[in-house]
Amino acid sequence: MTTRWRSVAVAAAAVGLVVAPVGTGAGAVYAWDAAAAYTQTTTAPAAAPTPTPATEPTPTPAPTSASDEFAQLTPAVARQLDDSIRKVLAEAKIPGVIVAVSAPGKGEYVRSFGIADKATGAPMTPNLNMRIGSVTKTFTVTALLELVDDGKVGLDDPIAKYVDGVPNGDRITLRELAGMRSGLFNYSADEGFYKAFTSNPDRPFTPQELLDYSFKHPVLFEPNAKFYYCNTNLILLGLVVEKVSGTPLDRFIDREVVEPAGLKHTLFPTGPEFPEPHAQGYTNQTASGKVENSTDWNPSWGWAAGAMISDLSDLRSWAKTLATGTLLTPATQAQRLDVVDAIPGAGYGLGIFNVQGWIGHNGSLPGYGSLVLYLPEAEATLVVLLNTDISYENQEPSTLFGEAITKIVTPDRVYSLPAQPPS
Repeated sequence: MTTRWRSVAVAAAAVGLVVAPVGTGAGAVYAWDAAAAYTQTTTAPAAAPTPTPATEPTPTPAPTSASDEFAQLTPAVARQLDDSIRKVLAEAKIPGVIVAVSAPGKGEYVRSFGIADKATGAPMTPNLNMRIGSVTKTFTVTALLELVDDGKVGLDDPIAKYVDGVPNGDRITLRELAGMRSGLFNYSADEGFYKAFTSNPDRPFTPQELLDYSFKHPVLFEPNAKFYYCNTNLILLGLVVEKVSGTPLDRFIDREVVEPAGLKHTLFPTGPEFPEPHAQGYTNQTASGKVENSTDWNPSWGWAAGAMISDLSDLRSWAKTLATGTLLTPATQAQRLDVVDAIPGAGYGLGIFNVQGWIGHNGSLPGYGSLVLYLPEAEATLVVLLNTDISYENQEPSTLFGEAITKIVTPDRVYSLPAQPPS
């Protein structure tokens, strides 16, 4: 699920995921290998055309206990992970990737592979800032749910109470927007939007401009009838947060979500700003269809659905915060995690998904991809960050890594999302 489009008049996917601090303490080694993969090795403990709505969903398999199923991250397992990640990197022709996997008592695996900059050959390193795409949705919905906890909004309020001009706005609730069940058209799948963005990727978009691309289309289905991943929903929720709080969304999220979560390198940019150090991003979502460097493109078109920036350390922390609900009341977190069947093998809650027990979100926007996951039973965290969004065999590249990694560390709980239909 990513904040992206695939081509003119083709449905956009989704955006986003989760976090925890990385260090280079005792046992850390940095080295170059024959595959030119920059590696941080942490020694494991010795012991212990228009989009169509989704078809009828397949029930999400009920999870089983995972605490004993998560692999001990021994040197042998680390080598398996190295080999599997390098294989994906080579087959999918991905420039570079950063990976972190850990669980209490099981050890920690932190690696960077490939290059951060094709022009200079600079390697990927674990400390780089990255655009996180739809993982932004987890922050926006958290901000909304904090307002729910404060009694300032209700999840079953209609969006018309806060934003005028929304098709079916008197019947679409904030809950349905956060759960991707509104029936609204996805603005990033509009042909006019696609042309406007790719003809000038540096231009800023306002939230209202984004909504205008959506609202010129008829609704796709009645509220709550189906699941359909739609960036329009998050733009509306961002406007609700602004109206109710009286604060610009970027400032509210920084003050009420990022700072309380203890995140030091996470920001909601208001333009193309991108703190150093960062990886260069590469995309084929361009006017020509050729691969271009999208690093400094203006992410305002993603706004509340996909504009944010973070790093590995923060996202490892955010993964647990998001999944365990430490910023919310238990009752509100329970509503957030009350997932409904979305796509085969996955359920979607309020700005969050559950794939075989892994809770979090993925993200994609031109040039970057992310995956932020937490497995509660094992208290395990998985974060993947990469500097391309170019799909491979119609799959998001972050999904390829997530599947390869979980086949090794949790073989009974493999993270996998179905391939998107070809463009």
